[in-house]
Amino acid sequence: MAQQHRGYPFWSVTWGVAASLAACCTHPLDLVKVRMQTLKPVPEAKPISAVTILRGTFAKSGVRSLYTGVTASILRQMTYSLVRLGSYEKMKLSLSREGRANSWRLLLAAMVAGGLGGVAGNPADVLLVRMTSDVSRPPEKRYNYPNALTGLVSLLRSEGMRGLARGAGPNVVRKTLAGSQVGSYDFFKSKLMHKVIPVFNTKLNDSILLHSISSCLAGLVATTVCAPADVLKSRLMSQSGDIGLMKVLKRSLRDEGPRFLFRGWTPAFVRLGPNTVLLFVFFEQLKKGWDTVTLEFS
Repeated sequence: MAQQHRGYPFWSVTWGVAASLAACCTHPLDLVKVRMQTLKPVPEAKPISAVTILRGTFAKSGVRSLYTGVTASILRQMTYSLVRLGSYEKMKLSLSREGRANSWRLLLAAMVAGGLGGVAGNPADVLLVRMTSDVSRPPEKRYNYPNALTGLVSLLRSEGMRGLARGAGPNVVRKTLAGSQVGSYDFFKSKLMHKVIPVFNTKLNDSILLHSISSCLAGLVATTVCAPADVLKSRLMSQSGDIGLMKVLKRSLRDEGPRFLFRGWTPAFVRLGPNTVLLFVFFEQLKKGWDTVTLEFS
């Protein structure tokens, strides 16, 4: 295990690049999720489904419109995911060396790493929410960020450091709870390893099939656990005025009832499973490339 990580510095961009590649593949689902979470309910109107939003978005400008805000998504992965996954790997390695790497300690390490990543990636999360939900706002109230870097400068100028920290409370809680994704992924992977699937009469080895099943189960756990904090985070970040968490919570509960806390659950779940699979597949390939280059120059 130690040999595996010897060539990877803590701040290696490998995790960020792998997460960015995965995010580019699943960004349309992230866009749909945020729009569902920030959508204001219309009295006596039928709830808008994820499919309806996806079709409506595609009809406007084709595939390009599905990637609105993708620069903010990449910025988030190069901050949040890099810190979260990098610090989790370091903690897991340390626990393994000490012989204390049981499921509960790994879950706790994943949650601590998620919280650290949430702090690092909060400004990018604000930009992502605003860029993906901008189309649902009145024209005079839109942010119109052309890309993440321009949006970051605009956010700093108009709202200062307070703007960068908007929604940080529920966001860090959400990212801490998201530790259940990595922690439960390791748990399911270890439990399913070498198990036989009766339907296919196939033994699960350390392969894409095992990664896919484990990540889907981990995605189910993480999506459900994180949903309430994720919805509140999105609604807070989409605002620009001095609106607090309790005000948003009370207003949403009054207008929509408790079900609003699970808005966007379906696209979030559909996104998280493939995203986890792609993340680890891309990382393994990048790691192999890094190993090859290191051997050539050592």
